[in-house]
This record gives sequence, structure tokens and C-alpha cells, in this order.
Amino acid sequence: MGKNLGTVLLLATVALAACNRPPAADAGYTWVTAGDFAAEVAAPRPAGARPLTIVDVREPELFAEGHIPGAINRPWPGVKATAAAELPKDHAIVLVCHGGPMGDELADILVAAGFTDVRNLEGGMRKWRGPVVPGG
Repeated sequence: MGKNLGTVLLLATVALAACNRPPAADAGYTWVTAGDFAAEVAAPRPAGARPLTIVDVREPELFAEGHIPGAINRPWPGVKATAAAELPKDHAIVLVCHGGPMGDELADILVAAGFTDVRNLEGGMRKWRGPVVPGG
């Protein structure tokens, strides 16, 4: 194996490992598993709980093929510049992407903007097994 190929493979392995790490304890946001979130979406919202906003950052075409019921589509990468101003700070925010990393990046942006109830769907739509609705 050539020196350059070995370096590329090493960097790719490190990058993939970084994508699978949960947020640090002081990140200001958490992951929610697909199973836990599916149960949350299926149940009535508890009295006194913050309203829930589900933000799907995938491309409009993928969102239209199927998304979590109630989700809004704010496509990547434009959402990075608009989310802090467009999303309600008093809501519980759950971010959804293909596999998780874009949600982690957007969660960091929201936390830096003062959002206090932010979660990212661990594994994104790749792991979601709950209900899916078409349309956009």
C-alpha cells in the first residue's frame, strides 16, 4: 500500500470513529435513540412539557419521500445560517439528518445561540424505525 493511500485510510477511519461518538457531557445537547424517540412521538405530549419541533435537515427530495410525522424540513447547509433565528427557543428541538453528524453540527450552533433543549436523533433516519409520512 502506498504511503498516501495509507494516510487517507487512517484519516477516513478517524473521521468515521468521530462520527459515532456521543456528545460530550458539557456539549449542551444530547442524543436520543430511535426507539426512545419513536415512543415519544407516538405518545401524547406530557402536560407542561415544552412543545416539540422536529427539524429534518435532509434534502427536500428525501424529506418528501418520507419523514417523521410533524417534522419540518430545513435543508442542509442553509439551515446552519437560519436555524437560530427561525426556530423557537422555548421548544424542545430534535434534529434529524441522514446518519447524525449534520444534526450534531447544528446542535452545536443552536446551543451556542442559547437553545437549552436540543437533541439529535442518534443515527438519523438510517436508524429510524418509527412512522414515516410522505410529502413535503
